[in-house]
Amino acid sequence: MAEDCPPNEVFALLDDEYARSLLSATSHEPMTASELSNQCEMSESTVYRRLNKLEECGLVRAVQVPDPDGNHKKQYEAQLDELVVSLNDGEFELNLQTTTRTQQYADAFTNLWEGL
Repeated sequence: MAEDCPPNEVFALLDDEYARSLLSATSHEPMTASELSNQCEMSESTVYRRLNKLEECGLVRAVQVPDPDGNHKKQYEAQLDELVVSLNDGEFELNLQTTTRTQQYADAFTNLWEGL
């Protein structure tokens, strides 16, 4: 998680219905802002505002992918697998556990390579 994202910002994001919808949708598959706007039934400006905040806190990740017409587009994927909240000496601590698809593919390739 981004070091500059205090726990209260993460709590506020997870309390926000729009942000939760975006996290949920991108946990299934990477999606563009336009796709998210359609699926989550919110304006693209709302999608971008929430995605920016989610990305700042390390809860989603943007990846540039080539488009069939030769352009590039951003797809967003959730990075949140597990969020552990601790309270120690009056201070909240957050520990974000992530497993990205990229990491899963890299691990699968490593396992395949080592098995040869």
